[in-house]
Amino acid sequence: MAVEIRTAHTAELAPAELLAVRALLHDAFDGDFDDDDWDHTLGGVHALAYDGRGLAAHGAVVMRRVRYRGRWLRIGYVEGVAVRHDVRRTGLGGRIMAALEGIVTRAYAFGALSASDDGARLYAARGWRAWGGRILALGPDGVARLAEEEGSTYVWPAPADAADPGAELLFDWRDGDVL
Repeated sequence: MAVEIRTAHTAELAPAELLAVRALLHDAFDGDFDDDDWDHTLGGVHALAYDGRGLAAHGAVVMRRVRYRGRWLRIGYVEGVAVRHDVRRTGLGGRIMAALEGIVTRAYAFGALSASDDGARLYAARGWRAWGGRILALGPDGVARLAEEEGSTYVWPAPADAADPGAELLFDWRDGDVL
């Protein structure tokens, strides 16, 4: 079955397409994809894979600000990567990531994402590296350490000192799960 991959900004997606993406994410995450997760997925560029049955896979890259080595950088943060259950392990996740990585390469200092245990294998195989340093967020009450994100935050292409435990990433704040 032929699969078509297309990229489009959130503003270019029709309401029916957005509903299909939300449904795919709900199903792929077994209902554990809330309104904040959905909000984090919007406002950037989406990669969508369509097959004969409709939307088969999705991922998005949104702009985030991160302080790294004393400089605030624009990075591409990957959100909402999912593949329909019946076409998992067929390469669609890799094709979605290839499209998103192309966007990161052309538009951002580097990419970042928070990986689930299942997703980590895909990302590591594509050259994404677990960040070795501390993960922080600038929140309403100041800087907060996100120790639970350490080890599950991946970057691509990884800066040369990504494994340096002294190299911190300080992310901008957003409602819901910060990362």
